[in-house]
Amino acid sequence: MTLVRNSPVSLYQQIADQLRADIARGEFDPAGRLPSEAEMGAKFGVSRVTVRLAFDDLEREGLIERRKGKGTFVAGKQVRHRIDTLRSFHETLKMQGLEAKMQVIDLRAIETPEALQLHFGKRCSLLERLHIVSNDPIAVGRSFLPIGISEIAKKDIEKRPTYALIEDYAGRPIVNAEIAIGARATDRRIGSLVQANSGAILLVMERNSYFADGACAESSEFFIRPERYKFVLSNHN
Repeated sequence: MTLVRNSPVSLYQQIADQLRADIARGEFDPAGRLPSEAEMGAKFGVSRVTVRLAFDDLEREGLIERRKGKGTFVAGKQVRHRIDTLRSFHETLKMQGLEAKMQVIDLRAIETPEALQLHFGKRCSLLERLHIVSNDPIAVGRSFLPIGISEIAKKDIEKRPTYALIEDYAGRPIVNAEIAIGARATDRRIGSLVQANSGAILLVMERNSYFADGACAESSEFFIRPERYKFVLSNHN
């Protein structure tokens, strides 16, 4: 769009009009992130102050939201997770075209929690990863896995979804999963990792996945910032 410099409509209003149209057409990246004020200023050939005025208008209208240290996003833009499809958390992010990555927080062999000893024996692997979308942390995943997973190099763990890791290690596919969804006040550690205030309410997805013979493949919890994540169930007749 070329701005009309001698128009009775101010430059920032023209920019706001263009951005409204772009938002309506879904022009921005899958995470809903808008270019920065500096990038917008370069695109339109105006100052950052002019762009900021356009953003102010859109924010008042509820079309965008500014997040300190993160950028500006289309309001209400959320990642969608189909809970009726057998797919790992990371795969769900990638399939939506998101710039998703995982960062290993913890990977070690531990004494298996008593409730899981029937599945994994006395020792198992603990894997915690931070899930990041467009440099924005959105979730922490905590998984209890077969003991041998803890011996895999962290650089490989960061690149591979949980299901792929397990299936390669076990040599057989995961065929079903039980999923429960709730909400929980975060503790200080998890809140710090996902940049939420201590005590903030996070979505919690609990998942137990199984091989064809009924053996448990993994037991996981995901602590998820709710403003950017939505669970979806498709009902097919």
